[in-house]
This record gives sequence, structure tokens and C-alpha cells, in this order.
Amino acid sequence: MAVSSDAYPGRQFEGKVTAVNPDIDAATRNVRVQATLANADHRLRPGMFVSVDMILARSEKVLFIPATAVLHASFGDSIFVVEEGQAGADGREAVLAQQRFVRLGARQGDLSSRRRSKGWRTGHLDGSLQTQAGMPVVIDNTLAPQFAFAPKPGNN
Repeated sequence: MAVSSDAYPGRQFEGKVTAVNPDIDAATRNVRVQATLANADHRLRPGMFVSVDMILARSEKVLFIPATAVLHASFGDSIFVVEEGQAGADGREAVLAQQRFVRLGARQGDLSSRRRSKGWRTGHLDGSLQTQAGMPVVIDNTLAPQFAFAPKPGNN
């Protein structure tokens, strides 16, 4: 958090937020914040008007997975991803289902989040209960539902 004042142009005072009032003023949309600042030279005085710059959230790249694609089990959550490989004795190229264990993050609507990591691809497979690792698959999205962060009944 950084505090600046018109009384000291170009100078910023670094500090830390120690409390945030949960009430938001409906008229001004202001929030009361308590902060602790390093003010060794006593330039900042009680009652001074200051501007506060706060970083409220950090962004993180995540991959959203349809909640219906996640298999929940006692040994951990997993999904099936589609990968190119060789199927059967004839050695032909095929698209295969491979099971991957995942650590899920927040869930919103029809989707769960997962942090991106190296080697992670976005292909996923639904209808996982009938799927086994190494099984050849055919991708057909003609009947796939539309997933949403805020689903409403009757949208399908």
C-alpha cells in the first residue's frame, strides 16, 4: 500500500493495511481503511487528506475445467485428457484418453479452476465414468452443453 499527499508532491509513504471496515458508503462508494505507516519524520499528521493506492488482489493464470469432467475419489481428484498416441496392434495414430490427477481450486458455476503448470494441455474429456486410461476416443462436441460461470436453469 502506498500513501501520497498533495502537501508532499512526488513523495510516497509505504504502509500496511491493518483493518478494513466491511461497510461501504452507499452514496460515495468509499471504504474506511486503517493502515500503519512508517512516519519517522512526522510529516504525516492526523486529519491530513491523503490518496491511497492499494493492491487488492493478485491475478493468477488458471485453467477452467467443467465440473462434470472431474472424477472425485478417495485417493484424489482426476480428469481425463486427450493425447495423441498409438492405439492397438496395428500402430495407427489415434487420440487416446489419459487419466491425470489434479488439485482443484475455486469452483464457480459449472467450472472448477486449476492452476496452469508445465506440460498441461487444455484438452479434456467428459462422460468420464465410461472412460479408461489408454482408450481410443473420438471427439464429438455436437451435444456438448454451454458451461457458464453463472448458470441459469433453462439455458441449455
